[in-house]
Amino acid sequence: MTEAYLRPDTLDEALAVLADGETRIAAGCTDLFAATARKILPGRTLDISRIPTLRGILHDDSGLTIGATTTWTDIATAELPPACRGLQLAAREVGGPQIQNRGTIAGNLCNASPAADGVPPLLTLDAQVVLRTKDGERSLPLDQFLTGPRRTAREAGEIVVAIRVPAEALEGAGHFLKLGARRHLVISIAMVAVRVSLVEGIVQQAAVAVGACGPVAVRLTQLEKALVGQPLDPHLVTDDLVAQALSPIDDVRADAPYRAHASAELVRRALAQVTA
Repeated sequence: MTEAYLRPDTLDEALAVLADGETRIAAGCTDLFAATARKILPGRTLDISRIPTLRGILHDDSGLTIGATTTWTDIATAELPPACRGLQLAAREVGGPQIQNRGTIAGNLCNASPAADGVPPLLTLDAQVVLRTKDGERSLPLDQFLTGPRRTAREAGEIVVAIRVPAEALEGAGHFLKLGARRHLVISIAMVAVRVSLVEGIVQQAAVAVGACGPVAVRLTQLEKALVGQPLDPHLVTDDLVAQALSPIDDVRADAPYRAHASAELVRRALAQVTA
């Protein structure tokens, strides 16, 4: 094919286009539009926004399936379990309403920004990224899909078709907080997501993730182990414990010590909100 812009109606058509040569995938275009204006998008563009099977949220006994082109507005306004509250709060932080109406969950992941708002809450939900080619399908844990800043494990010919959350990760309640230089429309200095399941005040499950502090967002597994089996106490979260897990970076928005302290404080506040 020689067309520079293609907009198929079905997933099979889209996969056939990808198999036919190097092609850039577009969905909400909230990032690609700016790149197009700078004329740095060589080759073909495959717009998957018209494929109906890629958009929507399904909740059944196996868990939650979120279609690749599901928008942040779709997620923010959906009826989801309390465990997904962190994801829904993050959805309301992705730019302004115009961006939330267009931007998609898979686009946020494939863009692979270290400050992608959707990543920490999806990590706390043990999210799997579902990729498909014309020959088959595979799933990767989100922490294996994201390999570095602006880098993913998606291979040539693959489309992200969905994000899956297993039923066991839908227990408990979640929360999300971010810190930036201003209140709205901000690139984060640090962001955190938590999900906690309690029985009679004792933590049964704990998932804590921090983003915008390194090349990729990470789960704080040692902190999670320290929380499980204990009454939920935000004061168990120490600056040192968080800093050891993060190895935070220095950049123009903040230095490493500030990021470590801010991340620990955000985790404490998020856990207090879950308790409340």
